[in-house]
Amino acid sequence: MAQVAAAIRPIHSSLASPSSVSLQTHVQNIKPSTFSSKVQAPASRKSHRSFRIASPIAATISTSEVIPVSPVDVPKIEEQIQQLSETSVSLWSKPIARRKTKIVCTIGPSTNTREMIWKLAEAGMNVARLNMSHGDHASHQKVIDLIKEYNAQCEGNVIAIMLDTKGPEVRSGDLPQPITLVTGQEFSFTIRRGVGTADCVSVNYDDFINDVEAGDMLLVDGGMMSLMVKSKTGDSVKCEVVDGGELQSRRHLNVRGKSATLPSITEKDWDDIKFGVDNKVDFYAVSFVKDAEVVYELQSYLQSFGADIHVIVKIESADAIPNLHSIITASDGAMVARGDLGAELPVEEVPLLQDEIIRFPLKAVNVMHAVALRTESDLVAGETPANLGQAFENPTSEMFAFYATKMANNLGTPIVVFTRTAFMAILLSHYRPSSTIFAFTNEKRIQQRLALYQGVCPIYMQFSDDAEETFTNAMAVLQKQGTVKEGEHVALVRTGKQPIWRFESTHNIQIRKV
Repeated sequence: MAQVAAAIRPIHSSLASPSSVSLQTHVQNIKPSTFSSKVQAPASRKSHRSFRIASPIAATISTSEVIPVSPVDVPKIEEQIQQLSETSVSLWSKPIARRKTKIVCTIGPSTNTREMIWKLAEAGMNVARLNMSHGDHASHQKVIDLIKEYNAQCEGNVIAIMLDTKGPEVRSGDLPQPITLVTGQEFSFTIRRGVGTADCVSVNYDDFINDVEAGDMLLVDGGMMSLMVKSKTGDSVKCEVVDGGELQSRRHLNVRGKSATLPSITEKDWDDIKFGVDNKVDFYAVSFVKDAEVVYELQSYLQSFGADIHVIVKIESADAIPNLHSIITASDGAMVARGDLGAELPVEEVPLLQDEIIRFPLKAVNVMHAVALRTESDLVAGETPANLGQAFENPTSEMFAFYATKMANNLGTPIVVFTRTAFMAILLSHYRPSSTIFAFTNEKRIQQRLALYQGVCPIYMQFSDDAEETFTNAMAVLQKQGTVKEGEHVALVRTGKQPIWRFESTHNIQIRKV
């Protein structure tokens, strides 16, 4: 099944009251156009240039509200964001970039051996996907153990583990032998168990009768065959074959434009999810998500176990489309299952929906940046907007990620970030810098999680209590790998949710010489 993955960290609106944060700090954090006026270059250091926002300043305003983004802002902001993804002419050197797109490999019977997993990893696999629709816990446990063995042995590479739930599926029953369906032929589906004849076969879903109506188009095996519903009885649906073919056992059934009224997470899925919790997988890919409540339910379940596992939603049913915005906002990423989605919707709409899903994080970035610019235009010295703290959950981090990307692109330098939570590395990934993001972490779990994110090269390294010593050690690692050379420059970002070697209110971007 063809799938496209887009790793995202939605940028949420904060619901905190203005009194819960320092408004002056927010003014300091969200003033992008005056950024250059606050540049300071410490005279005591010749090996790097430090770009730092000054201490909190007093400000007054001409209005007490954050100006909303208007349609006229969008072209300007999109143009500025687009510039971040284009390689700029370097002042010092060409951008240093590795392969940015990550490779997710589904591990099956032909690849679940130690030899094959090692070959896949060396060939470029970043994430191992376990399809819970096939195999059992014993076979998947074998793969998980092999991935963990590889990660423990290989210092220069790491593989993340993604558990893909089966989800609710409507399938035909078992047949003694394949049936050839011919155009114009009458054929029936029944909720009676164990039926498998030349003109009728069972389905595994008792409410199948209630979910279809006369005139509906049934798609079999991802659209390989199609049948028009003519009538239905208490236990059967009578159809006419429109597009024939060979019907085999346990084929997937879809109704064009409709989804089955089944829960997105089945009992089997919950059992598989618990299996993932026990094995500390990195990601869940949740099949047939219809609304954001499914994501919240799973996240609540994971929190009850203290499990730090990210949730990737799979968009593959018609019911998900009206709730697309809320689903993606609630999740940590999205996958487009083009085969299943194309079976329920007109196939020509699938590429457009795919593009909309993948571009969702960029639109969130556009809004964030536009609000920041419009807010600043109304700031004068003395006061602050009453609801400035409600604009974004992490305004400082988001603005620093934006300008770190812009600076690295203009100067042609890679980005270096030290993280214990993956927060800033993931945020930088959303801005699509031209060069590689080298994310150093002292947490193995975080290193594995970052293996999925675009443009991020996660590196495990123990941190020293001294910031300069840690930076020197990190540069030594990169030089040993051949990714940077002595005399070149890197953009060092020091910001994020949890301070590392900095005071709570201190954030800075430095251009450092290796």
